[in-house]
Amino acid sequence: MANLKKTMFREYDLRGMVNDEELNENSMYIIGKAYAAMLAKREIKNAVLGFDYREYSEKLANSIQKALLDSGIDVINLGMITTPMAYAGQYYYHTKGGVMITASHNPNGWSGVKLSTDYSHTLVPDEMKELYDLTVSEQFVAGQGNLKTDDEYQTYFDDLTKRVKLGRKIKVVVNTGNGGVGAYLPKMLRALGVEVVDLLTNLDWTFPRYSPNPSQVEMMEDTGKKVVETGADLGIAIDADGDRLGLTDEKGETIWPDRWLILLSRQMLAKYPGSKIVFDVKCSQALEEDIKSHGGTPIMWKTGHSYIKAKVSGENAILGGEFSGHIFYNKPEFYGFDDAIFATLKMIEFLSNENKTFSELLAETPSYVSSPNYQPSCPDEVKYGIVDKLTKEFKDEGYEVIDINGARVKFGDGWGLVRASSNMQVLVLRFEAKTQGRLDEIIKVFKAKLDKFPEIGKEWKSG
Repeated sequence: MANLKKTMFREYDLRGMVNDEELNENSMYIIGKAYAAMLAKREIKNAVLGFDYREYSEKLANSIQKALLDSGIDVINLGMITTPMAYAGQYYYHTKGGVMITASHNPNGWSGVKLSTDYSHTLVPDEMKELYDLTVSEQFVAGQGNLKTDDEYQTYFDDLTKRVKLGRKIKVVVNTGNGGVGAYLPKMLRALGVEVVDLLTNLDWTFPRYSPNPSQVEMMEDTGKKVVETGADLGIAIDADGDRLGLTDEKGETIWPDRWLILLSRQMLAKYPGSKIVFDVKCSQALEEDIKSHGGTPIMWKTGHSYIKAKVSGENAILGGEFSGHIFYNKPEFYGFDDAIFATLKMIEFLSNENKTFSELLAETPSYVSSPNYQPSCPDEVKYGIVDKLTKEFKDEGYEVIDINGARVKFGDGWGLVRASSNMQVLVLRFEAKTQGRLDEIIKVFKAKLDKFPEIGKEWKSG
């Protein structure tokens, strides 16, 4: 019987350290066999397979590939690609099966797997439990699948670029943090006539400056500095596997995704009046207000790419977004999954057809004083229990609490959020208020409560 570490099986994907105890060639083979059994149960006979740009990713992908082939599943190996390219590949190769080996934005030494059993769908908690249970029971299937290798880029390029119409010339800084997106985005933008300033777009899986993660201040500040130095209109920062986007304005200021999502929402509501737009619990109150004022229907939902993706589909929303930078365009605009490259094209399209700068456009939107994402450390084994206790405590004290995903606590003139990260051993905190003074007061309330738990780290890193 296999004995894989259960904490690797997160709410909607699988993450772990690459070592003898967690993710390695043997454990990946077992995971692949379990996934193949899930596909066989659903009468899915093939799957696309891709991997991110990490030193160990191809080796791990080969183990899952062997497991699928040994189970009678045909494999279309697309090589080193972005996660959205894997999702798109399901449409291009007409299969509900999809495997992406990626650590996403996690630091070096991590890896993971994102798995699909339908178009624009990644596993949700019940399916993750099914996957884990199959690794324990080893109720696998046997067979002999066929292997095909292919290069998807030209199909992907043609598909994305036909969906945008650019206006005036735009100059952008592209920062991919030495991750795999650097192989694709700069050449796509140049082919569209966009002037590109490269920043860390060369591939280097040691990530010598920082991990490619646009939720972290370091990557965004670096991008902003280069924007100011070069006089660019926009700064673009994308995570290692290409599904999360960060932006700076022409002044080099970091604009968090829930702010610029207002502009993308306006763009979609002008094109599809009255549409629904989904966003996660970390997003600003300003986003909800602006969607309503432009005739749309705002829907707040759980943080997590699988949750938002499923909600966008279930509500038939035209657009979805998370504070972390996952952006989902639904049909007929796109396929409903999160793609930072496509979101980049849509933002450039929006700016290129306006006569104002990014900062001028944002100045016309409602705004609050808000914090970045904070991530104090907290062990997997206790983080959900701690959040449950905090949620109950706030409710018992008479606060209005939105508890669809952790606790978003309303303070009348602001709010604070605490939730357990789905893929790291941290809590996630975010705060917003009308004034800086009130923001500091709300943070103080949360800090006093968190300090009562010795398991929670004292340092609140941005992330």
